[in-house]
Amino acid sequence: MTSLWGGRFEGGPAEALARLSVSVQFDWRLAPYDLVASKAHARVLHRAGLLSDDELSRMLGALDELRSEVGDGTFRPDISDEDVHTALERGLLEKLGNLGGKLRAGRSRNDQVATDLRLYLRDHARAVVHELSGLEAALIGQAALHLDTPAPGMTHLQHAQPVLFAHQLLAHVQAFSRDVHRLRDWDLRASVSPLGAGALAGSSLPVDPISTAAELGFGSAAPNSMDAVSDRDFVAEFLFCAALLGVHLSRLGEEVVLWNTTEFGWVTLDDAFSTGSSIMPQKKNPDIAELTRGKAGRLIGHVTGQLAMLKGLPLTYDRDMQESQEPSFDAVETLLVVLPAMTGMIATMTVHADVLEAAAPLGFALATDVAELLVKSGVAFREAHEAVGQLVQHCAATGVDLHEVDDDALQKISPHLTPDIRSVLDVRGAIAARQGHGGTAPVRVSEQLEALRIEVAAHQSWAAATPS
Repeated sequence: MTSLWGGRFEGGPAEALARLSVSVQFDWRLAPYDLVASKAHARVLHRAGLLSDDELSRMLGALDELRSEVGDGTFRPDISDEDVHTALERGLLEKLGNLGGKLRAGRSRNDQVATDLRLYLRDHARAVVHELSGLEAALIGQAALHLDTPAPGMTHLQHAQPVLFAHQLLAHVQAFSRDVHRLRDWDLRASVSPLGAGALAGSSLPVDPISTAAELGFGSAAPNSMDAVSDRDFVAEFLFCAALLGVHLSRLGEEVVLWNTTEFGWVTLDDAFSTGSSIMPQKKNPDIAELTRGKAGRLIGHVTGQLAMLKGLPLTYDRDMQESQEPSFDAVETLLVVLPAMTGMIATMTVHADVLEAAAPLGFALATDVAELLVKSGVAFREAHEAVGQLVQHCAATGVDLHEVDDDALQKISPHLTPDIRSVLDVRGAIAARQGHGGTAPVRVSEQLEALRIEVAAHQSWAAATPS
C-alpha cells in the first residue's frame, strides 16, 4: 500500500491494517476538490518563496493535467493507493519527480481532507437545491391547476375541514422552502477554510491561510487550527438538513401513496413514473413514493451514526473521522436520485378534481363552520361546540348529512341551531370564508402561490451561483 507516511517505520503495514485503512474506493469522489485545493496551496507556497516561478508553472500545469485525466478516467487510483491524497500525489510524482513532493510542505492530510470535504458538500448542497427547486416548481404547477378544487382537509387522517387542494400542495412547498433555507444557512457556517491548520498546530512556514481561503471561495479561514482539523459539525449539520429533507419527501410520498389508492382515488400516476406487479397484471404501483419513503430512514441513520462517532473524540484529529465521508457521499447521492424522480412523478400525475370535490364535505367536514357561525351570533364557543357535536351525533344516528336535518329537529337538538346555519353548509363558501393570513381562501392561496414562485426563483439562483 502506497502511503503518505512511512519514514519512521521499518516495515509496511499488515494486510489487515491496510484493508481496514484504505478509503480510496469511496473518497475518490474528492479528487476534483483536492486538485483545486492543491493549486491554491501551490500558489501559497510560491508567495512564501518555497516554489520558484518555474516550479509553480510546472506544478500548476501538472495539476491541470491530472484534473483532466481524472475527469476523463485516464488516471485512476490503483490497488496500492491508500486514499485519494495518496493516489493524486503518486500521479503528481509521476509527472514532476521530486518537484511533486514539494507540494506537501505546509499542509497535512488532516487539514487537506477537512478542506476537500467542505468543498464537496458546499458544491453538492447547491446541486441538491437545484433539484429540490424543480420539485417545488412541479408542486406549484399542480397547485396552479387546482386553485379552484375543493378537497378534504384532514387531521388524524380523518375528514376535518374542506380546503383547496392547491393549499395542501403548497404546504409541501413551504416545508421544502425551509429545507432550502436550512442548507443556505448551513453554507454560511461551512464557508470556513481549514487549509493552513496543518496536522493541528498550524505551520512554521510562511503560508497564508486567508488568501487560500479566498481563492477557494470560503468566507474566512479557521481561527483555531485545532478546531479546524477536528471540526465535523459541518458534516453532522449537513446530514441533519438532508435527513429532514428526506422526512419531508417521505411525507409527500406517503400522501401520494394514499391519494393513488382505489379507496382515495384522488390521483392517477403516469405510466412512466409507476411500476407493475410480477404476478398481478392489473397493478400500477407508486414505487417512487414508496422508495422515497424508505430512503428517509437511511438519511436519518446517517445523522445518528455521525453524532455517535463524534461524541467521544478527543481533540484533534482521530481516524474515526474517516467515517464522515461515506455518509456524506451517500446522503448527497441519495437525494440527487430521489429528487428528480419525485419531480417527474408530481409533474405528470393526473388529479381527479371531481373526486376531491365530492369528498370535501364528507365526514361532516362543515361542522366547524356551523360552530363559528354560532360564535358570530354571540354563543360561547364551548356551547356552540357542544350543540354542533350533538347535531353531528344526530346525523350519524339517522344517516343524514348536516344540511338534511329539518328545522324541528334542529331546534330539538339545541335552541342555538336555527335554519340560518344552512347558509354555511356549502363547501366553496366555507373555503372562501377562511380569509385570515395563511388560510385556505382562494385569495390567500393565490397570494401564497405567487410568493412561492418568487421564492423558488431565488432558490434556483442560489443553486446556480458559485459558493463564496
